[in-house]
Amino acid sequence: MKLFVGNSNRSLAESIGTYLELPLGLASVRRFADQEIFVEIQENVRGEDCFVIQSTSYPANDHLMELLIIMDALRRASARRITAVLPYFGYARQDRKAGGRTPISAKLVANLITRAGADRVMTMDLHAGQIQGFFDIPTDNLFAVPLLARDIKEHLETDNVMIVSPDVGGVVRARALAKRLDAPLAIVDKRREKPGESEVMNIIGDVAGRHCILIDDIIDSGGTLCNAADALMAAGAKGVRAYITHGVLSGGAVARIGASSLEELVITDSIEPTKAIREARNIRVITTATLLGEAIARTTSEQSVSSLFD
Repeated sequence: MKLFVGNSNRSLAESIGTYLELPLGLASVRRFADQEIFVEIQENVRGEDCFVIQSTSYPANDHLMELLIIMDALRRASARRITAVLPYFGYARQDRKAGGRTPISAKLVANLITRAGADRVMTMDLHAGQIQGFFDIPTDNLFAVPLLARDIKEHLETDNVMIVSPDVGGVVRARALAKRLDAPLAIVDKRREKPGESEVMNIIGDVAGRHCILIDDIIDSGGTLCNAADALMAAGAKGVRAYITHGVLSGGAVARIGASSLEELVITDSIEPTKAIREARNIRVITTATLLGEAIARTTSEQSVSSLFD
């Protein structure tokens, strides 16, 4: 087994390597003067089981191209099997035609990854589970819920906790966390007037006097989350925290979270945290290295990955 990494999240890859007691593979990923990407695999990979760890986060197109070119280099170097490990799968929000004459970009990216040489894909908390079907190769969609549940138990008394889905679409994820914590469930009913903006309309469930925990897969601008936190506090919640798998946090999101009524935002390191995120007063990052490392170990030894979540 060999681990290779691009430039998107080297710190996470190093942590995975530490868990597996395996050094990262020798590879050079650099750019020419015109920003064209060049990759050179600097060790023998013939007949090896290779894992390429690369989140397609900002800048998404650069990191996607790095992933594709690394896999092509490994394929041409006669690697036995190539697994694309994408802790965060970019373009996942474009999983359907949102209107006339619009693309399904998640399917296009899935095709690119397959054609570049991936034999299987490993990712985490896909925005929509059906994206697994966009790949014509085996795909493991890992769940961060066990990590989040463990962290909640370590930092909060769960007797007075209420799990809250920020929208109707996230109810399945919220229910899975509520079941693990044996906690009740509430839903924020909102109406989105235009992309990037949302207006909270109603809280379904009695949150008065509860420690509310919002859970979602992606936080980008942070507007939906901040509006939901304000609505929960207005409904009598004792406090509001948020647990989100992928901290995209673009634009002024970090400042918006810092000025919000959220006590704390907990995200994973599926996307490498920026300096602003690391220095934010109410944002904390937990690692997914153990989960991803164990899934990689089970894949290479042909053991069950789904049993990780039993």
